[in-house]
Amino acid sequence: MQNIPKVKIGIVAVSRDCFPESLSVNRRKALVDAYKAKYDASDIYECPVCIVESEIHMVQALEDIKAAGCNALVVYLGNFGPEISETLLAKHFDGPSMFVAAAEESGDDLADGRGDAYCGMLNASYNLKLRNIRAYIPEYPVGTAEECADMIHDFVPIARAVVGLQNLKIISFGPRPLNFLACNAPIKQLYNLGVEIEENSELDLFEAFNKHDGDARIPDVVKDMEAELGEGNKKPEVLAKLAQYELTLLDWVEAHKGYRKYVAIAGKCWPAFQTQFGFVPCYVNSRLTGRGIPVSCEVDIYGTLSEFIGTCVSDDIVTLLDINNSVPADIYEEDIKGKFNYTHKDTFMGFHCGNTCSKKLTTSTMKYQKIMARSLPVEVTNGTLEGDIVPGDITFFRLQSTADNILRAYVAQGEVLPVATRSFGGIGIFAIPEMGRFYRHVLIEGNFPHHGAVAFGHHGKALYEVFKLIGVCPDEIGYNHPASVPYRTENPFA
Repeated sequence: MQNIPKVKIGIVAVSRDCFPESLSVNRRKALVDAYKAKYDASDIYECPVCIVESEIHMVQALEDIKAAGCNALVVYLGNFGPEISETLLAKHFDGPSMFVAAAEESGDDLADGRGDAYCGMLNASYNLKLRNIRAYIPEYPVGTAEECADMIHDFVPIARAVVGLQNLKIISFGPRPLNFLACNAPIKQLYNLGVEIEENSELDLFEAFNKHDGDARIPDVVKDMEAELGEGNKKPEVLAKLAQYELTLLDWVEAHKGYRKYVAIAGKCWPAFQTQFGFVPCYVNSRLTGRGIPVSCEVDIYGTLSEFIGTCVSDDIVTLLDINNSVPADIYEEDIKGKFNYTHKDTFMGFHCGNTCSKKLTTSTMKYQKIMARSLPVEVTNGTLEGDIVPGDITFFRLQSTADNILRAYVAQGEVLPVATRSFGGIGIFAIPEMGRFYRHVLIEGNFPHHGAVAFGHHGKALYEVFKLIGVCPDEIGYNHPASVPYRTENPFA
């Protein structure tokens, strides 16, 4: 994927000076060997300059991993560890940090070979809190070399998302459309997350688009579109304008991202877009998102932020959909009941006009925007990409700032069912266990908007940790509770 960071994790071992340094040296080597035996060796860098026992060592280690190009840090407690120096590592490192501790190896060596890192992790967590340092600590952060290697591998997508946010600019065009204030939210939390925002007028975008009229690159983009669409190219007359718009956005990104490395776009698509530009931008949005540059609809700033996080975590294409409509009873009875282990209320349809990448559709066809064409000439609504979404595991999620500037999120894992939707747009029949209760007590009760980001695959574990690590209070992270776990707002007598 383009437009997301490559993570390089510096592994720094620490040691309390009253313990044998050799414990941390040998355990660090075993950890690195275990990681390289199972995972991509380029993910990690073993800091060789010192075992950190003091603040001076801490500075030396930081300088070394910085020179090595590390953008994430693992503090490895080979033994009890120096609580001040090890937490200062995380404080002064410019990137996400993880703390993990070595388990004892053998009952034959519990005198000189005992490290007490199990105890040291308690002091480390206490000192991190004292210094207001957010660090990733795994569910059970003590393990053998192989187990700790697995924990570090789990940290890779989490770190990738955090590094991405620290270097992200969101470019938006125009205000939210009338009656879509649900996609509006205070941007203060973007700055708190380290994200930059550039808000532009639709008129600025329209001027830039017109300046690209006759751009010499348009024919090549059209050919690429034709190759992607294949037999689904049902609106060839609009491809040149779509190519012109795609080039406009890509050039805008290059000219406006400034010192930031990564970009996401919150675009306008109605009500005046179609009549002035002469098409709808859905297909272009799908193409850029397919390259790792998320483009949300309806100027949904926190929607595109969510998409970017999902892209970093999954290292794959994402999409943004309306949590749209219930599944008709006849479809449930004919195609779902008895074939899949879901109740009717566990199912719903996720839909958007045509912004899902062709690689995530079973078949894709260029069409017109049916909803807009009810009140506008069809020819100005061409440009959607329609088809049923590929079946398989998905994660529905969103990060949102509330009206009173509190970060809130949700994560729910489920699947897209291999059931024909019989409808239009980019659409799929989704099934999430206990969706009916989740819909009422998380989505409605939490005042979330109608857009949800979709990652393909089950990525709930990493997304949940990302949200915690960037500062979302765990009480503000919703998930689909099993039937045995009531929600705070759920009526116990219902």
